[in-house]
Amino acid sequence: MILPRPPFPVLLTAALLGSLLGLSSCAPALSRVIKVPTFTVQQTRLTGLALGSPATARVTLKLRIDNPNPVAARLANINGHFYLNGADVGTVNLPNINVPARGSALQDALLEIPVSFQTTAIWLQVARGREMPYRVDGTFTADFGALGQPSFGPYTLAQGLFQQPAILP
Repeated sequence: MILPRPPFPVLLTAALLGSLLGLSSCAPALSRVIKVPTFTVQQTRLTGLALGSPATARVTLKLRIDNPNPVAARLANINGHFYLNGADVGTVNLPNINVPARGSALQDALLEIPVSFQTTAIWLQVARGREMPYRVDGTFTADFGALGQPSFGPYTLAQGLFQQPAILP
């Protein structure tokens, strides 16, 4: 007895499904291969404090981003919240950053953070040279080319102590 051959689209669909199933089984392996790039703040600086309308704090963060992966990455959509002395003082959106394979990149992030009635006292303490703990919590997407574009976070991207010479008496 001769069985009829399935039509070509059925064979093509079966082949595509088999390929997709095979690739999906690689996804957990890829997630074990890709390591999360890390952020380190090398310097924080309050460059201005305007208490007019609108009130803003201008902050410069000198960032070092390390990529432990064997392929270059472009980090994008880096957004988060800036916490100063435990208070959420505003949102931050950092620029896209290209980081070489198994390398690092330096980036200055210029932030304009709104100052509210509740956060004015904290910013005044920083402007007067008081040491203040900070952290940046956020998320980002990393483009690893053929390895994909995973998103990371939310988690603490960087933290440290904000201290500088006084800019206000």
